[in-house]
Amino acid sequence: MRNAGLAIALASSWCFAFSGPMAKYLIAAGLTPIEAVWCRMAGAGLLLLAVLAVLRPAALRIPRPRLPFFAMYAIVAVAGVQSLYFVAITRLPVGIVLLLEFMAPVMVVVWVRFVRGIRLARAAYIGAVVAVLGLGIVVEAWDGLRLDGLGLLLGLVAGACCAGYFLMSDSFGDDVDPLGLIAWGMAGAATVLLPFARPWGIPWESFTVSVAPQGGITLPVLGAYLWMVLIATVTAYILGVNAVRRLSAAVGATVASLEVIGGAVVAWALVGETLGAFQIIGGLIVLSGALVAQTASTRRSPAPVLEMAEPVRVS
Repeated sequence: MRNAGLAIALASSWCFAFSGPMAKYLIAAGLTPIEAVWCRMAGAGLLLLAVLAVLRPAALRIPRPRLPFFAMYAIVAVAGVQSLYFVAITRLPVGIVLLLEFMAPVMVVVWVRFVRGIRLARAAYIGAVVAVLGLGIVVEAWDGLRLDGLGLLLGLVAGACCAGYFLMSDSFGDDVDPLGLIAWGMAGAATVLLPFARPWGIPWESFTVSVAPQGGITLPVLGAYLWMVLIATVTAYILGVNAVRRLSAAVGATVASLEVIGGAVVAWALVGETLGAFQIIGGLIVLSGALVAQTASTRRSPAPVLEMAEPVRVS
């Protein structure tokens, strides 16, 4: 089961890697970052709700005691991560924002130790220090933080929300259907972001054109949007939650860190973004620290995995 979980986590991380580059196309077409993330969440949420309502309606039932959990999941694990990430990539390259966001494995380890009260081996703390040092190299701290300060802050807060996503995906019980949680989480995130995105003012005609972000290749905006919804959101979240349920929050978060590499590769191939030598070296150190930290986390018994009576086909 562990090997299957690792494979699912790896597939999820590569699906998520397309979210930033695809968002660049929507933003280049005239949408603001918050409008782009609202379109992503609304499209994915409505799609999942419709599919589950037909094929598995029981998944959409929310136990009343779990309402606060569902609300927090929508606000932190979905709306918080995605909106902060989308805003941050307008101020920093995709690869750097992903590096900042994936301080999450270290944050997960810290939470497990000091909030859940689980004692960890020394390697957990060594890994945390190594990851922070790597982050310092990424942002070139010795040169007065040459990167955009607000972008750095947004990326780190997105990382905190990302840690919340892994911790919440790891902690819910058998009374919550993972598919229903994802569907309501996305729909709830779109609802939370409604007054900020103001979808009635979105330039919908932008979805009918083809654009090329600065230095990137030309793609149809509608095609980029559909890929972002189907692959980088619906598929990525389903695989991600399933992987964490098979593994643990710490292990799942660390494997998901491979999104940093995938996102940088996709951003290079599609939108022409590159990372400097310090960003590449620092990024490898951040990932190494996260890996060391998670090896010290305590294993837990496997939780129920996402199983479906009938396959849900998204087309």
